[in-house]
Amino acid sequence: MDFEFIKQVVKPTNTKIVMLIMDGLGGLPEKPGGKTELEAARTPNLDKLAEEGVCGLHEPVGPGIIPGSGPSHLAVFGYDPIAHNVGRGVLSALGVDFDLKSSDVAARGNFCTLDKGGIVTDRRAGRISTERNQELCSMLKEIKLPGAEVFVQTEKEHRFLLVLRGEGLSDEINDTDPQEVGKKQIPPEPKSHEAKKTSDLLKEFLEKAHQKLSDSHPANGILLRGFAMYPDWPSFQQVFGLKPAAIAAYPMYRGLAKLIGMEILQTPDDISEEFGVLEKNWESYDFFYVHAKHIDSSGEDGNFKEKSRLIEEVDEHVPRLRKLNPDVIIVTGDHSTPSLMKSHSWHPVPVLLWSPLCRPDNIKRFGERDCIAGGLGARFPAVNLMPLALAHAGRLGKFGA
Repeated sequence: MDFEFIKQVVKPTNTKIVMLIMDGLGGLPEKPGGKTELEAARTPNLDKLAEEGVCGLHEPVGPGIIPGSGPSHLAVFGYDPIAHNVGRGVLSALGVDFDLKSSDVAARGNFCTLDKGGIVTDRRAGRISTERNQELCSMLKEIKLPGAEVFVQTEKEHRFLLVLRGEGLSDEINDTDPQEVGKKQIPPEPKSHEAKKTSDLLKEFLEKAHQKLSDSHPANGILLRGFAMYPDWPSFQQVFGLKPAAIAAYPMYRGLAKLIGMEILQTPDDISEEFGVLEKNWESYDFFYVHAKHIDSSGEDGNFKEKSRLIEEVDEHVPRLRKLNPDVIIVTGDHSTPSLMKSHSWHPVPVLLWSPLCRPDNIKRFGERDCIAGGLGARFPAVNLMPLALAHAGRLGKFGA
């Protein structure tokens, strides 16, 4: 995406775009010849959109690349996920409204379960409650480090934010999260000479943290990842000429939206309530990002039936969206999270684009096998979604003479 080029062809209108992201939407069959979670779900309203619109499969980063939630969201928002890569710590900080300074180093933390040998047996400590998280964060806030301030703040469930503030800090630190159970946590080693001070501070913090948590089962350890400092990027409105709003319950996704200048509309963690927020704020914005999180969580938990059920729950509210009469509707996921794999995967993600100006393809149902034959293509870059949305909303002018 060439931002300077797209700015030249963007033109103002009063049309509205809605991007509904079902987190981790893409899946796999439980057994050969079976259906994916999306294909197994009953989705008459999404199927109708697919029949009237145009479908395909997008790749968030590139062929075979397993994307994190940050880069995959940025890609569907039109930001090159490689050029605009940012650690998860910044997203967590912005998502919980932490006052992050340009020299701070932020990291996303997971409370985890360790066995007596220090092996990670559960990366999410059984998805402890947010209330228990707050109790544990209060314990970690007692930790003092020489030469740096330490901030610890609850995010949600097993997730928390760690921020170091001081002179000469660097985010050039490797993750301590092995991303797999059955392995020991990784020491926070510096990637450059400038990061040694930060690395030493983090090693001391982790040692003190594990001492404090040693008797706290199942959350008796912590894993850190996504060390980052605040980047300086052009805003979504500057690039695409849209006044954007984000409707997302989970802090990290609010952080992503805030990072690129979207206004955050507070909402409970309930998909029906999220559509209610959309309805209440319809006249105030011309781009809406609506996020449904738990589809991804059920995939990570290996719960095929629950993932399908949650997709059906989103489908039930699609008529409320259509009643608002948007000019463009995009429905997709940020990445695939097959229940079979219990993790993010490299598989392309189903997407439908609906607009009165669509050139319909032959797709009658919203599913992975159907989308392979869709008019958008079986493997197209996710960054192309925003120009397509703008064009179908009448927001792109002619290029050249």
